[in-house]
This record gives sequence, structure tokens and C-alpha cells, in this order.
Amino acid sequence: MKTCGHFIHGRQVPASGGETFASYAPMTGEVLGYAARGTAADVETAVQSAQEGFAHWSALPPYEREKILLRCAENVEAHFDRLLHLLIDESGSTIIKARYEVLYTASAFRAAAGEARRLYADTLPNEKPHRLSLVVREPLGVVLAISPFNAPLVLLAKMICFPLGAGNAVIAKPSEETPLIAVELAEVLHEAGLPPGAFNVVTGFGAECGEPLARHPAIRGIALTGSTATGVRIGEIAIRSMKRLQLELGGKNPLLVLKDYEPQKAAEIAAVGAFTHGGQICMSSARMIVEAPNGRAFAEALARKAQSLHLGDLRDERTAYGPLINQRAVEKVLRHVQAARQSGAEILTGGDVHHGLVFQPTVIYNPPRSGPCWEEETFGPVAMVTEAASLDEMIALANESDYGLSAGILTNDLQRGMNAARRIRCGSVHVGTHSFQSDPLAPIGGYGMSGIGRSGGKYSVEHFTELKWISLELEETPRPF
Repeated sequence: MKTCGHFIHGRQVPASGGETFASYAPMTGEVLGYAARGTAADVETAVQSAQEGFAHWSALPPYEREKILLRCAENVEAHFDRLLHLLIDESGSTIIKARYEVLYTASAFRAAAGEARRLYADTLPNEKPHRLSLVVREPLGVVLAISPFNAPLVLLAKMICFPLGAGNAVIAKPSEETPLIAVELAEVLHEAGLPPGAFNVVTGFGAECGEPLARHPAIRGIALTGSTATGVRIGEIAIRSMKRLQLELGGKNPLLVLKDYEPQKAAEIAAVGAFTHGGQICMSSARMIVEAPNGRAFAEALARKAQSLHLGDLRDERTAYGPLINQRAVEKVLRHVQAARQSGAEILTGGDVHHGLVFQPTVIYNPPRSGPCWEEETFGPVAMVTEAASLDEMIALANESDYGLSAGILTNDLQRGMNAARRIRCGSVHVGTHSFQSDPLAPIGGYGMSGIGRSGGKYSVEHFTELKWISLELEETPRPF
């Protein structure tokens, strides 16, 4: 069992009030360790550190930042087992998911290292021929990263590495459910040579340290991955001081299965999109929209696949899913399933708690197109299947949401698949697979209540830099108007 402090200016420090809070393993309920419980005083300390870190980090030439970020990637890989096992324990991830997170984290830092050299801008033709117009790109300053519990290593890494590549300093406020992995990552990055103050971590609760960080006048940008409700709250705070916002929020993502696609094969793909990490992924496939006449056949195939998924030791390669993060999450999933059942939907499999915080993979056929199960993000292993008569109706159902994060399309007909991809209103569409996809260079984000802005590669760099127009007079005596 370990006790972690905040990570500020290159070392762990206790909370100013000396308080800690426990981090639990969702699979077993055991206490893994304790983290510092952040206060407004800790926020001030971290901000001061980040301001000092920004002055040093932003002044480094791009090739120096590139070298350091490449060393960060190498050190993540060097501490693969250390990160892997803490991630499994603290977030309830299977070994397959945890392995993906660690490897993706290293990949993201390599991608960010390359972006450090590509802070491109422009020269512009000036209306006055004796003047030259330049556009330069400059880092914002100090950026706040608020990271979630569901993929607590990789999503934190992605939110910090690209702002760092652009020359910003970053303060992370991780989810109170998964504080230990964030401090562990900070130790690994510091060991790789990231300068003190360039990256700081303040652990604790939203009202006590998260909102004070979001309000702080020295914070010039905020990246948040989390629920839509949290994003709205942080957005309301941030807009008062015109902070730059990048919000990756909830989703109720559709998977379209066109009639040319074999139902059993589609079910194999859909199960990965719906049930990975117990459905606790913002891009999980939740609404399966199947072209007639294959709706029932697909739903039954998906139910059989759900029943076959292995549940066991999270370090067993066969284990397909694990627990939800806490009891509140379990109760929310139960409410959604019960509402669908009471509205007349057919529960083909699942629909209840397996044990502890583990919820059964659930398939609901003919769900009501109103109520929480269709309209709200469930964030659990629940797949709803509905049949549509035509491609037009499928697209209309896909767009029947306040969210617009991701979508998948299963078809062998490229023309129909691309037709649908262009008409679905969401931030990413994946033809030939499910909706749960990512890439460190791709622009991840959504329409509507799924967020603001895009993260990944140059899109993150552009988001967390300012453009400045500089004009240069080329003649000693300016011409009159």
C-alpha cells in the first residue's frame, strides 16, 4: 500500500492540510493506497510551480523539447510493468486494455515530440507593399488537464503531451477514483528529464481543487475528458475569464449494420465496441441500428456473444471485461435497464449485477426511443438493438441524439458506407468496424453535447497555442495614407 503526495515541481509533496483519501481497487474493494487531498493552497503552489516551469520549458528550442518528450516515451516503456499493474488494480482494466493504454501512452509522447518541431504559421501579403505580415504561433502558458477514471493513463497522457510539445506547462487534476496512476506517470516523466514545473499533478476532489484550478487566472487553457455534466460546469467557469477550452465529453454512439453484412460477424465486432471495459468508454457502441430484415438475427447473435465473454482474473488474457468503477455507476446502469424493461423492451441477456461492481453484458432488443437508456450515456455494458427499414431511416436514428462523438458502420458496400459516413453528425465515423477507435494524430472530439474542440496531433497543438499577427515596416519613412 502506498501514500502519494501531489507531484509539484519535480517531487511529491503532501497536501497543505495533511489530509489524504483512499484509492480503491474496483474489482476487489481493497484499499490500494492513499493520495493527497488537494486544497486551494495546494492549487496556488502548483500554479506557481507551473508558471516557473513554463518560463523554462517554453524557452527551450524545439529540438530540446522533442528530445525530452522522446525520452519520456522511452521511460514509459521502460516502466511498462510498473504502470500496467497499477492501472489494472486502480481502474479495473483487463490486462489487454491496460497493455494498450501503456503502449498508446508511449506512442502519444512520440507523436507530440514530432509536433514540437511543427509549430507552423504563415506569412501574409499585406495590403501595403512596404509592409510584411507574419503570423507566429505561441504557447498559451499554463494548461489544466482534467482526466477521467476510465482510461486514466492514456487519456491523461494524450491531454498533456501535445500541450507540452507546443511549449505549455501543464497541471493535471486526475479523477479522484484513479489518483495513483497520475502521480506514477509524473514520476516516470520527471525521471526521463521533464523539467520541474513543466508537469504538475494535484489530486483530490472537484469542489476542493478542481474548480479552484479552473477558476485560477493563471490557467489559460483547459483540456477535459469526462461527463457532459462536468464539461458544462467547467465551461461555465472557464468562460468567465475566456480560457481556451477543449472538452471531450459523453456519447451515445451508433453502430450501423447494413443488410449486406453477415449478422454473426457483425455481432463479433459489435461486442468489442459495446463491452470493452464494461462499456465505460465514451466512444463505446451503445445503439445498434440494423437494416431490415437482420435486426432479430443480429440481436440474438450479439446476445450469444455476450453470454460467452469470459469473466475472471483481470490479469488473465481471456478476461473480456471487468467491474464498473463504483456503486453509483452500477446503480445508474440498473436504472437505465429497468426503465427500458418497464417500457416494454426485450432483455435478451444480462440486465443485472453479476457480483460486486461487475455488471452483466446486456443486450436490449427494440428499446424505447425515449427515456434514459436511448437518450443518456449509460456508461455500462448495455447494447440496444433496433431495426430500421432503410439507410435513410438508419441515419435518422443515428442522428437522433444530443450527442455526436463517434459512430461505426458495418458494410461491404463502400458507396453506401461512405454515403452514411458523410451524413452522420458526429466527430468520427469508422467504416468497417465499431465506434470505439483512437489514434494519437487523429482529431478526437464531437458535435453537440459531446464537446468542444479536438484533441490529437496538430489539432491539440493548434488548440493550445495563440496566433499572433506581426507586421514589419520595410521603409524608413512610412508612406502617408
